[in-house]
Amino acid sequence: MSPEQYVQEKAAASGSSFYYAFLFLPPPRRAAITAFYAFCREVDDVVDETQDAGVAATKLAWWRKEAAAAFAGQPSHPAMKALMPHVQAYDIRLEHLLAVIEGCEMDLQQTRYLDYAGLARYCHLVAGIVGEVASGIFGRTQPQTIEYAHKLGLAMQLTNIVRDVGDDARRGRIYLPVNELQQFGVKANEILLRSKPWGYSERFTALMKFQAERAHRLYDEALALLPDVDRAAQKPGLMMANIYRALLVEIEREDFQVLHQRIALTPLRKLWIAMKTNWRGR
Repeated sequence: MSPEQYVQEKAAASGSSFYYAFLFLPPPRRAAITAFYAFCREVDDVVDETQDAGVAATKLAWWRKEAAAAFAGQPSHPAMKALMPHVQAYDIRLEHLLAVIEGCEMDLQQTRYLDYAGLARYCHLVAGIVGEVASGIFGRTQPQTIEYAHKLGLAMQLTNIVRDVGDDARRGRIYLPVNELQQFGVKANEILLRSKPWGYSERFTALMKFQAERAHRLYDEALALLPDVDRAAQKPGLMMANIYRALLVEIEREDFQVLHQRIALTPLRKLWIAMKTNWRGR
């Protein structure tokens, strides 16, 4: 299997909303974003699929060395071999990859965030930086497009956090800020037990509405930043934004029943949203 085949299979197997946006890109840009996404999946999977934190830390340390070696001209992993031919054309830098790895390392070092400022730092590393790199691959001419992409990445990560409250609790993690749990009178144990119907109090629903409203604000703020001149090039990002926002609305319709299940859009619906965004351009 070639490195290009490897990253293509990695992206397709993930079932991610990102994959549907990649389909609409011209081949060189599609190859670049697919390779970068595969790298992000590799390091994220280290945390999610490795039960021993020490082993996971060792693997992430290996990825740090691998990224540095790749930028020194000696990649060994197929994801890095697939990515390196594109780094110069799309201004992908070693610091971008190291930031993503640092964000994944935070998952090994803490399972709670005291406030939104702390959570925003995590989101910056695992999503904001990813958005910046993606916007460069899609094509941009204005510095403001970087701000748009970063903020859009934060909005999408907050959507992930809302969707994955139950899955994260199963791993002993709560990404909802501690001071906001206290604000709404929700105890961490109510989330960690993931019990239905006991976990679904009015307090929990109010807390989740607060999280969703923040994500919606970030989507609105991000879209307001996108310069018209870069809008056509950034259509893949707009596709992802529309897919993720539709997911957020679906979660709201389900009254935030996210403790015992993972609410998701069907592949057909994701594809339809991507196609509709491509036609409408927004």
